[in-house]
Amino acid sequence: MLQIQTFDARAGGNVIYKALAHPLAAEGIARLYAGLTGPVALYDPDHIAEALLALHPAPASVGALFVHDVAEVGQVRGGMTAQPLTDLPASGARTVLIAAFDAGKIVDRINHLLPPGAQVLTLDAARLPAELVSVPGRYLDKLNFATNFAFFRDDDTLSTRLVSANYWANYGARAMRLWLRLFAEDGSVLATWEQALPSGPGGFSIDSAEVRARFGLAPFTGQLFIHAVGAAGHDVVKYALDTYSSGNGASLSCTHDANAWPSDRFAGLPAPAEGERVLLWLQNSHAVPIPAGTVALDRMGAERPVTLDRAVGPYATVALDVAAMLPGLHWPNQIEVRAGRHVVRPRYEVTRLERTRIAHVNVERDNLRADPGIPKLPATLGRGYLLPFPILPRSRFRSIFQPTPMATTQGNLPVRLDVFAADGTKVAERFLGCLPRDHDLALDFDDVAIEAGHAELVYDFRDGGEADGWLHALFRYEDRASGHVAESSFGAHIFNTVMTYRDEPQSYSGPPPGLSTRLFLKLGDGRRNSFAALIYPASASWHPVSATVLQLHDAAGQLISEAPVSIPCSGSTIVWPHEAFDAATLKAAGSAGYVLVRDPTCRLFGYHGLMDDAGSFSLDHMFGF
Repeated sequence: MLQIQTFDARAGGNVIYKALAHPLAAEGIARLYAGLTGPVALYDPDHIAEALLALHPAPASVGALFVHDVAEVGQVRGGMTAQPLTDLPASGARTVLIAAFDAGKIVDRINHLLPPGAQVLTLDAARLPAELVSVPGRYLDKLNFATNFAFFRDDDTLSTRLVSANYWANYGARAMRLWLRLFAEDGSVLATWEQALPSGPGGFSIDSAEVRARFGLAPFTGQLFIHAVGAAGHDVVKYALDTYSSGNGASLSCTHDANAWPSDRFAGLPAPAEGERVLLWLQNSHAVPIPAGTVALDRMGAERPVTLDRAVGPYATVALDVAAMLPGLHWPNQIEVRAGRHVVRPRYEVTRLERTRIAHVNVERDNLRADPGIPKLPATLGRGYLLPFPILPRSRFRSIFQPTPMATTQGNLPVRLDVFAADGTKVAERFLGCLPRDHDLALDFDDVAIEAGHAELVYDFRDGGEADGWLHALFRYEDRASGHVAESSFGAHIFNTVMTYRDEPQSYSGPPPGLSTRLFLKLGDGRRNSFAALIYPASASWHPVSATVLQLHDAAGQLISEAPVSIPCSGSTIVWPHEAFDAATLKAAGSAGYVLVRDPTCRLFGYHGLMDDAGSFSLDHMFGF
């Protein structure tokens, strides 16, 4: 496993990781290493050395590590035992490499300790070009590394289209642009370019077919690195990614991402059902190869991982056939991905007959422990943590649900389902038990007498069990006529109570309680209409009816029309922009326009996608800003 710190739920992302993992930083560090004259002493004033050497293994000339904290002397970092900085003068080093950015003051501080004739180099030699730095005065500001990866593909059968909005403009950003680099399947660079964003909070897209034509590329399957330059207020790059068929028109899927942090493990990967092939797209997020034997798949809870027996090159993409690695495993078995912090959240592809769908696994936390406070939450928090998801109209769709362990410490899941009609009436309750980690429960809502609405997974401790608040599930929807399938997955939160517990209810900005809504809904793609399944979940009683407004924005981000929507508490609805706004208004919004779902009175949760009358549709959870 890579010895790097990536994401901390309390502090957010680790900016040191982002600074070292950027593709241009990798090139800069390679040049820095090429200029080293050995022997080399590495001074680590900011605890960067271990991550530096994990992501960019140093040449053999780097043979000694020095620290100034006496408590750290004797610690092993990057395979070297830390020595006191006072021993540096006698080290015989010809180069002293200081593992720090903005290191001018540090150089001044240790100049008198340099061995005779030694040169000093710092990580400032590997900084990003000045034109890509959003906050020039502080290099390790998180806004300088608003980055993410996207699964990107154009192979004559399937294409991809990334859609988002310049939400940084809402925080005062000016002249926003994207620095983009497309990596091929073998990790080589196919193209590097920039794209200007609207001056206001307008929508934008990046279509793989247009990129392929622009650069004259052969068919490709790889990954797109995205760096938002000029960011203000928000260091997370959020987007929705459509994968659509450029051949028979039948395949369609949507995934959302705002998680740019590698994890040791991921969960929520389904085993193949009868007639299905499941591929895990493993994409190396770093400039260092993934060694053979590092990546593994395992049936959830089995603890018998099967390792990948080959290395994966820098930024390379490989397709792992789940059935080949875990023969005999079938839906509804679940699979755990062990990736050693080498990859950002992977995608998986399911093919059945002529239809393909893409979905994502989720980060499996390794830093959680059972919270004894959750079973004892007071009545003021009502049902506490809820995981809401839609039940699509039964006349057309099957809706299937499966709880998924999402932390290495989750040995059991004490859960039940509460089912609500669209008007907020609770129509069913089903205790699912204290499920073991290796359970294979999948519930088909054909067994529940409801045409449409939503369900909420909640904790229920009647048979014991533990909870940590990190409650997840997979949701699968199948068109009864066409056989097309879409699936999504997400986790629980506390919703719509003014009382708070720890960091819940969450807010898009500011401290909890987060009792407002800002959700992004793209418009149709010219062939299919977009939709959103909006849910008004409530842990405790809240306003009887939402005060939701669909705000239609044009390509420049200007608000051009509004449509009110009223959702009963614990109710749901499906909204269609082409029904909420007339054709002339939608035409004025343009192909890069979008709908912002706003509500100042409650926190809604939603799932969005595209749908046509021929049996194709997509669905994933929405994102907000």
